[in-house]
Amino acid sequence: MKNLLITGGAGFIGSHLVRRFVRRYPQYHIVNLDALTYAGNLENLSDIEDQENYTFVKGDICDRELLESLFEKYKFDGVLHCAAESHVDRSIADPLAFIQTNIVGTANLLQTAKKHWAGHYEGKLFYHISTDEVYGSLEMGGGFFTETTPYDPRSPYSASKASSDHLVRAFHHTYGLPVVISNCSNNYGPNQFPEKLVPLFINNIRHNRPLPVYGEGINVRDWLYVEDHCAAIDVIFHKGRHGETYNIGGHNEWRNIDLIRLLIKLMDQKLGRPEGTSTQLITYVKDRAGHDLRYAIDAGKLKNELGWVPSLQFEEGLSKTIDWYLQNQTWLDSVTSGNYQYYYEKQYAER
Repeated sequence: MKNLLITGGAGFIGSHLVRRFVRRYPQYHIVNLDALTYAGNLENLSDIEDQENYTFVKGDICDRELLESLFEKYKFDGVLHCAAESHVDRSIADPLAFIQTNIVGTANLLQTAKKHWAGHYEGKLFYHISTDEVYGSLEMGGGFFTETTPYDPRSPYSASKASSDHLVRAFHHTYGLPVVISNCSNNYGPNQFPEKLVPLFINNIRHNRPLPVYGEGINVRDWLYVEDHCAAIDVIFHKGRHGETYNIGGHNEWRNIDLIRLLIKLMDQKLGRPEGTSTQLITYVKDRAGHDLRYAIDAGKLKNELGWVPSLQFEEGLSKTIDWYLQNQTWLDSVTSGNYQYYYEKQYAER
């Protein structure tokens, strides 16, 4: 049995990735390391927490002693590194927290993997999961991000992720550490912490609260369903070429205001409200500092080399996402109240 470390596995993308690997690969023992900060929620994994090939460890990737002990105990064959501070607005308010987790934490993981694998790299892999925000901003109609697009990060968040990407490549080129990197577009789907646009607006429409739109709402993002993202990670982990970068995108660009109007349309239908009722909730607010105009991914390399393409059309994925939140309103209320942290930390502490 191979032992794999997934960091940040109680978060949004991480929890979907943990579930996928635990269920699809009984020959892997998955160790989920998560610090359970505000966005980490063990309730996301309640359906697999008792699986024999799954272990949860509460801990911080900045804790070198903990990493040393875990590598010593489990002799990891692979690392899938999801753990990160990821919200741009929070990075503007507190950039040092992003530097600590995203840069120092990644460096700790790389150094620990290098030490414990000690040149015996066959069958080992360090997979770093990153973001398209490292590439900066595109003009409207101005092409796409590719794997060779120069880095031009514009926020403390994207700068910290760009730094961690560079560290991963440096460990590959300097020490021969087997690595892959993927840079993905905006994710959406079940279990996302409701500070991000899609779950925040679903929850606000549900409660008839204002829908804050930065600037004029013309900023463009490429949207990717989280389970499609995890399927791409799966194929890259198993078939990707070491030392390579793969962009993962949804082929799915939307202006923020158009996405919000689609959300309103679907939510009003599902809540039995007259069409357009929730449009009155749109509230334009001062634009975000350094707000990138447009992100768009060219995922052709991933398609041509490894055969991955997204499985869902956007309206289908968005409808599926809304249904999940409306069917799991207790989860949503627990997360927005903060009660989820106390209950699950207490439950694990008593085991």
